[in-house]
Amino acid sequence: MWSFLIRRLIQCAGVLLVMSFVVYALIGLMPGDPVDLMISADPKVTAADAARLRALYGLDQPIWSRYLNWLGAAIGGDFGYSRLYAQPVFTAILPALVNTLTLVAMSLCLALMIALPAGIFAATRPYSAADYGINFAAFAGVSMPPFWLGILLILLFSVILGWLPAGGTAAASGSSGFFCGAAYLVLPIASLTIAGVGGHTRYMRASMIETLRQDFIRTARAKGLGERDVVLGHALQNAMIPVVTVIALDFGALFSGALITETVFAYPGMGKLIFESVMGNDYNLALVGLLMATALTLAGNLLADAAYAALDPRISFETARA
Repeated sequence: MWSFLIRRLIQCAGVLLVMSFVVYALIGLMPGDPVDLMISADPKVTAADAARLRALYGLDQPIWSRYLNWLGAAIGGDFGYSRLYAQPVFTAILPALVNTLTLVAMSLCLALMIALPAGIFAATRPYSAADYGINFAAFAGVSMPPFWLGILLILLFSVILGWLPAGGTAAASGSSGFFCGAAYLVLPIASLTIAGVGGHTRYMRASMIETLRQDFIRTARAKGLGERDVVLGHALQNAMIPVVTVIALDFGALFSGALITETVFAYPGMGKLIFESVMGNDYNLALVGLLMATALTLAGNLLADAAYAALDPRISFETARA
């Protein structure tokens, strides 16, 4: 087990190293740099001033040289300074990270609590009216554009009914209290949950239908086991294996991919932060934010490997080594 974990951690470190260079090079190749933005904001900056600033910040060096300087500082724990927020990168990222983790964790849990039972129910009644209804709802959820869904929720619950705030956070509005803070999370969480339920329901249904057709399920039924014991006791564990992979990948995607939802609801999360840092040429902030999204995706895959061994006794860390 420990040798497997060490190998996987080394692989994750290698992926993060490669991704850090790729992201740094892509950001560095973007037209313009922070000095160009300073010149556009202050016409009094001369060409000589711009040259001195580029030399001061190392922007006159090749990309590989600048990357090696950043990597050396990052290994020592210094990830740089955010130009947009005028503070260290981790100080700028921490509030957005907490907001996004709260949003993603709650929406993913709610989506799974709805999608998994719905997928199992549909799979046990294939091609019935209930199955068609669940499939229709799942396709509708997958097909709805996130920005359109968010706007509809705002129009209904904020504009027409006036029950919930249209966006922002309790801290930004100066409000306090648990229920006040929760009110600002309802619409963003509902938007992400509705968008995620459809896909997970389809995956669960397809995996469960395939598992219920296996020989060991027919054997369990032939032994006289009830349908509930067959589905929950025998089929569910095996059907969850491919679904776990999708869930692990979905967590990393939600971390950086909730940009549209965060923009619609003016929610200060990581997606919005990464977008603003890229558009503002804030190299350090964009790089660390994107690497965090990569690290969470890798962590999700590692947890998925551990879940495989828990769901299927035939899978072990020794098997993975072979």
